[in-house]
Amino acid sequence: MQIAILGAGMVGRAMAMDLVAKYKVTSFDVSGHALQLLTQKNNTIKTIKIDLSNYSNYESMLKGFDFVISAVPGFMGYLTLEAIINAKKNVVDISFFPENALGLDELAKENQVTAIVDCGVAPGMSNLILGYHNERMTINNFECLVGGLPLKRVYPFEYKAPFSPIDVLEEYTRPARYVENSHILTKPALSDAELIDFEKVGTLESFNTDGLRSILFTMGHIPNMKEKTLRYPGHISLMQGLIKAGFLKSEPINLKGQSISPLQFTSALLFDQWKLGENEAEFTLMKIKIINTEKMICYDLYDEYDTVTQTSSMSRTTGYTCTAALNMLIEKLFTAKGVFPPELFGKDEPCFNFMLNYLKERNIHYIKTEKRVNS
Repeated sequence: MQIAILGAGMVGRAMAMDLVAKYKVTSFDVSGHALQLLTQKNNTIKTIKIDLSNYSNYESMLKGFDFVISAVPGFMGYLTLEAIINAKKNVVDISFFPENALGLDELAKENQVTAIVDCGVAPGMSNLILGYHNERMTINNFECLVGGLPLKRVYPFEYKAPFSPIDVLEEYTRPARYVENSHILTKPALSDAELIDFEKVGTLESFNTDGLRSILFTMGHIPNMKEKTLRYPGHISLMQGLIKAGFLKSEPINLKGQSISPLQFTSALLFDQWKLGENEAEFTLMKIKIINTEKMICYDLYDEYDTVTQTSSMSRTTGYTCTAALNMLIEKLFTAKGVFPPELFGKDEPCFNFMLNYLKERNIHYIKTEKRVNS
């Protein structure tokens, strides 16, 4: 079985290491350094340095591969997925691009391709869990709180990113959509700040981001849905300062005769500040609440950097969700053609259980609790 992984960042490398135990894996990236880090971890993984934005090459590039994983930066994710589908390859995608992936559904069906998208933590496991329970109960409220943070807080940002900084910064500027009383409402990102206490990490602040994505449409019958991002207290005001000063504007400005995007400039400056060290301790935290008039079902995730495999928590929790879905396709538990966010296959109990068990085998545990409402 030949697997192609497009992108060799921290998450892409974690997925390659996970899959190479069973399959032949080839990693593609424009960064020779990223590919070298992967080779140092496991020299049986084939690496190819290539510009993945040259979409006309995808048919020849992917010839001979059975499945593809897309882990490219978000700004190029949609066109990458479109090129993979045109190459007629089944794919699991974690690029989290801003465009609506369901717009490629007809193309995927025409090419007899199964494309699973948004298959990380949130979006990803949050969608899967919602899709499963949506088949088994009437849901009135869905809430997801999620964040990945370093254990060591370093002023001023107190944040590190396993992803491209520009993808994180765009979350802070993209309007946040949520559902209230069966209406889709829009608020600025970083709005509705709340301080919330968590047993293992203390107090974090939550704020609106545009994280509901596909479930706005696939789960539109649920009257109340929201997703909020978690950071250490103080992060919101710092980001709001950058926004007010214009550092996150995408429109180019003229500086001494040079055209430059403030967002790209800021992302470049923050790359080293926000770069998560290869062996830096960090954690991923998520709390999901699914509520109706009778009961509340909660799923809690707390995961830390794995010292044994030397893999970051965000790489594990995001990447292994993606590799779980890929193995689910390989084992033909899900064979429908088209574009599918996780809520659309999570409704099937064999798929749902496969995903949770795959993660449990890698010491990633979603703890479920249930209680009566008003009890």
